[in-house]
Amino acid sequence: MRIFRKKTLETILHGSDKKTLKPTMRTFDLVLLGVGSVIGSGILVLTGEASSKAGPSVVFSFLIAGLACGLTALCYAELSSTIPSSGSVYTYSYMTLGEVVAHLMGWLLGGSYIIAGAAIANGWSSYFKNLLEGFGVKIPREFTSLPSEGGYGNILAIVVVLLIMLVLFRGTSSSKLVNNFMVSIKIIVIILFVLVGVFYVKPNNWTDSFAPQGLSGVMIGATTVFFAYLGFDTISTSAEEAINPQKSLPRSIIITLLICTAFYIVVCLILTGMVPYSQLGKGDALAYVLEVVGQGKIAGIVSLGAVLGLLAGPLATMYASIRILYTMSRDGLLPKKLSELNKNNVPGSTTIGAGILMAVLTGFLPLGQLADLANVAWIIAFALVSYSTIIIRKQYPNAKRGFTMPGMPYLPIISILLFVILLYGIQLSTWLIFGSWILIGLVIYFSYSMKHSLEK
Repeated sequence: MRIFRKKTLETILHGSDKKTLKPTMRTFDLVLLGVGSVIGSGILVLTGEASSKAGPSVVFSFLIAGLACGLTALCYAELSSTIPSSGSVYTYSYMTLGEVVAHLMGWLLGGSYIIAGAAIANGWSSYFKNLLEGFGVKIPREFTSLPSEGGYGNILAIVVVLLIMLVLFRGTSSSKLVNNFMVSIKIIVIILFVLVGVFYVKPNNWTDSFAPQGLSGVMIGATTVFFAYLGFDTISTSAEEAINPQKSLPRSIIITLLICTAFYIVVCLILTGMVPYSQLGKGDALAYVLEVVGQGKIAGIVSLGAVLGLLAGPLATMYASIRILYTMSRDGLLPKKLSELNKNNVPGSTTIGAGILMAVLTGFLPLGQLADLANVAWIIAFALVSYSTIIIRKQYPNAKRGFTMPGMPYLPIISILLFVILLYGIQLSTWLIFGSWILIGLVIYFSYSMKHSLEK
């Protein structure tokens, strides 16, 4: 059937040889791109929310989610070094499952990156508001509250997303410098929190109620913190802008995941040791616990660093979304206008569209709902990456690989099973919204994409 037609590795590599995006990203830049996306939402925003559900056992939630993502990271490392295309999971699905599945994955991931960026921007506004109040500047509640809470929307988050859109519109080189600066600030802030917070840890906060909801709480926490690991995959979407992608992509993906997992475990242990877990359901948890123990000045520094550092998250996710939609448009599955480059050599129309959509979502949807929506999409996407690794290794055993996934096919299969388990914590309302998004994607495919696809 036409809808299941597939791309070959030769076709994709031939397309990559005709790059229109300028390679400017080295391994160091790629690691900072991944770290910028991962530890922003995870440590500075979601650790508090996950800890309030799982208690100190949230450490195991991070380990479960980290194990699943770690196995997928190895799969990503092999695929990205074999197939240097900016399409990421979209491209891999095109090779293994056919055009209609690839279209849905591209549609799903393009939207999910935007949703993830919106969630991070939502958390950013909490830190920024807290910072301003520390200087005596109080923003009216109506400008930071959702309409469902009696406000006009999260205007702060909307404004910052639109500013990030303008940075990306100016090109990869300028956005790379901005991202590297913000990530450096973020890492400094997290190290500062650890160095100060470790002196206020009370072991009884760990032992009195280590796993208040038992295994169920750990699994729900794992589903929540899965969102915290999203970001290492953004590296694979920069394949066509990476210098020496066969080596730099796998290295940066693995390094990013190792750095972020270490940060998560240390920060969660200190966070749940400083105050009882029941107090942690906040978007600015790190600053909050520092204030509780009387370190208001350090809390202000953390808020300032978070305000600067968290911006790397929306920047990285918007960047990734733009590259996926650009690749789909180049293949004829979305209107050609979305793959036209502006004078700064970036897809201008796609950048503006992604920025406006992210601004709307961050301004009018709650953090928890945004995180859950992104989680469903990525759990499915990561399972497909593991599956694609098995299939592509079998179909192209002699292809040039900069990294080889060990334990084939057993480790990818274990990864798929772990992702199925992670779906346990997804609410029915989230599934309904997810299904609606898939339905819209199918309508677009059968009404436009199938007729305009270049794979004929």
